[in-house]
Amino acid sequence: MLLRTVSAAATAETTTVAVINNNKNSFFDLFKTSTSVSHLAQIHSQIILHGFQNDIQLLTKLTQRLSDLGAIHYARNLVLSFQKPDVFLFNVLMLGFSKNGSPHSSLSLFSHLRKKHTDLKPNSSTYTYAISAASASRDERAGRVVHGQAVVDGFDSELHVGSNIVKMYFKFSRVDDARKVFDRMSEKDVVLWNTMLCGYRENEMYEESVKAFRDLINESSTRWDATTVLNILPAVAELQELRLGMLIHSLAMKTGCYSHDFVLTGFISLYSKCGKVEALNALFREFCTPDVVAYNAMIHGYASNGETELSLSLFKELVLAGARLNSSTLVSLIPVSGHLMLVYAIHGYSLKSGFLSHESVPTALTTVYGKLNEMESARKAFDECTQKSLASWNAMISGYTQNGLTEDAISLFREMQKSEFRPNPITITCILSACAQLGTLSLGKWVHGLVRSSDFESSIYVSTALIGMYAKCGSIAEARRLFDLMPKKNEVTWNTMISGYGLHGHGHEALSIFTEMLNSGVAPSPVSFLCVLYACSHAGLVKEGDEIFNSMIHRYGFEPSVKHYACMVDILGRAGHLQRALQFIEAMPVEPDPSVWQTLLGACRIHKDTNLARTVSEKLFELDPDNVGYHVLLSNIHSADRNYPQAATVRQEAKKRKLGKAPGYTLIEIGETPHVFTSGDQSHPQVKAIYEKLEELEGKMREAGYQPETELALHDVEEEERELMVKFHSERLAIAFALIVTEPGTEIRIIKNLRVCLDCHAVTKLISKITDRVIVVRDANRFHHFKDGVCSCGDYW
Repeated sequence: MLLRTVSAAATAETTTVAVINNNKNSFFDLFKTSTSVSHLAQIHSQIILHGFQNDIQLLTKLTQRLSDLGAIHYARNLVLSFQKPDVFLFNVLMLGFSKNGSPHSSLSLFSHLRKKHTDLKPNSSTYTYAISAASASRDERAGRVVHGQAVVDGFDSELHVGSNIVKMYFKFSRVDDARKVFDRMSEKDVVLWNTMLCGYRENEMYEESVKAFRDLINESSTRWDATTVLNILPAVAELQELRLGMLIHSLAMKTGCYSHDFVLTGFISLYSKCGKVEALNALFREFCTPDVVAYNAMIHGYASNGETELSLSLFKELVLAGARLNSSTLVSLIPVSGHLMLVYAIHGYSLKSGFLSHESVPTALTTVYGKLNEMESARKAFDECTQKSLASWNAMISGYTQNGLTEDAISLFREMQKSEFRPNPITITCILSACAQLGTLSLGKWVHGLVRSSDFESSIYVSTALIGMYAKCGSIAEARRLFDLMPKKNEVTWNTMISGYGLHGHGHEALSIFTEMLNSGVAPSPVSFLCVLYACSHAGLVKEGDEIFNSMIHRYGFEPSVKHYACMVDILGRAGHLQRALQFIEAMPVEPDPSVWQTLLGACRIHKDTNLARTVSEKLFELDPDNVGYHVLLSNIHSADRNYPQAATVRQEAKKRKLGKAPGYTLIEIGETPHVFTSGDQSHPQVKAIYEKLEELEGKMREAGYQPETELALHDVEEEERELMVKFHSERLAIAFALIVTEPGTEIRIIKNLRVCLDCHAVTKLISKITDRVIVVRDANRFHHFKDGVCSCGDYW
């Protein structure tokens, strides 16, 4: 093939290549001016005609130029036909393969060099190109092999090779491996430090990036540069560490890094992320001639801070100036929230102008549609993305998860696994959140297995998500085990464990963890106080809750949000202090929203205070007239007071307003198979056996003194009929089914989408005692652990 190409070039009727005095240096001049592959082929033929076919310098330069013009297969044939190649020639071809989008070929050539040319020894450049090729081809196994060979040959400690190995491991989200390579480097230059900062940032490990930057400033003698500033600013912005950002701003001005336009652009992004919109104009004026990138940063800064008109004004200014827009301009213009019509307009413009072919645009559209709960539009934008990236998949999976479409999220995750992309910690965190929402422990354990095999357990975000998943799937002991194993914990980790204990009604354990958190030096946030107050409310810890609420205000200086006030109302209301709870609401410095009044109404139901319930309901109907939940609560309160006509009136009013209540259902997993039951369900294949088991259980419960709790049966009917209403609730069917298909002594776990009713709660306590089973129920509010006839909630839910 190579001979035919050269022969054709030699006989072609094109401009004759002139070689003066048979001087090979003339060929180097010709290489500089060559602009086509056919021209290079003519030069190649002249090299052969003049007897320079074995000149390694000429052939190396020819290989490089062929690669530059995309004729990589021609270059490959040339190199492999050469009798005595050197390492430099192989390096040029390896780099050429990578530049031409063939990193796998680059790796194959590296393997060929080691196996077939044992007389040639790879040098640092060879390993640099091989590591880069493994990274580009997403071939982790090949990357580890090359790393091992670099260690054997002694090149892993060379700065350029080491930096590329670190970069590769970050690309594979093997953050711990990247850190190990970094720590073993005896010498560290600014490029290596910048690689660490960039790697942490790209893996969204912003706290680690900031810590590495502090190490560079405080412990290293390495002089940092403008690229360092560029790499650290996004991490500081994401953490909204304004004081640190201002310190870096000051240091950048002192060290001369501030003179670079891209650094100035980075500071615009930082201040906009921290909500300092007033600083943007002053920074923008410092540009002599702002480029499109600077405009993009300003447009995004305004858009992300709700200044839509200002962002659109700058966009129009850019268009009228005749500037060439890029995909980042449109991504910057997309608002963070709200303004659906503007998002539609940007989507349409992107489609017409061809920007949807740029991965970042459909990914940004997918993200914002997800935030706006426009999931059909989000999926359309995702499907329109022809060159999907990992960020594209993460955006769609995250959108499904955030909007409660957990099964779609899991389905898409499985689809992603069949693609060329492997999940990173962000993907895993999203999918664990989906498992937690769904409550499917088997699926959560499967994802945990992926975490182990991918070595993601070292990620503080993944480990925290695992703790949350196990807590919400009923395995609070496993959540605590993972919590104790974590060498480093951030505020979110502590909050997750506190919240988990609260969800299971373990208030004292939640308080203990909160105390540990304070003693560990981790500063609590308003979210931390919300978690611990929630735990107090579910455990009836009035005194402790009151003390924590006051310390949040007076010791830590936090202004309580409506959610904090609602928690305090819940603490007081559940404990029966209804009038005190009402006074607390009336004294609130902020306007109480429906959630506060709903909390008090729930307490009225528990303590059967129909008079206060009527007053609170009127307030709720005024604030949120279309919420069916308030009507149901008030109706239940009247039913409990045996005022069935009034209960019926409330329900009729709800029907008149066409307000529908979500139907109750219970989910149970047997093995990895989910089974869903509704009240009075007749659709299950083992329906006959299930109802027979319920009859058997009821007989044993009656013998034990069971009397049905029919107060909240929702109709004015005979007692016997009300008993039938509660007798076949979905959770009972699920428990009966579990007793049939599982071994004696096996723990039973079920998930109910609504709050467990009084009678089902009493029945489940009795069943746990009669059958000697532990039964774990997750309802709409919390977890109930039933054992030996006792519930962990202490009948306080």
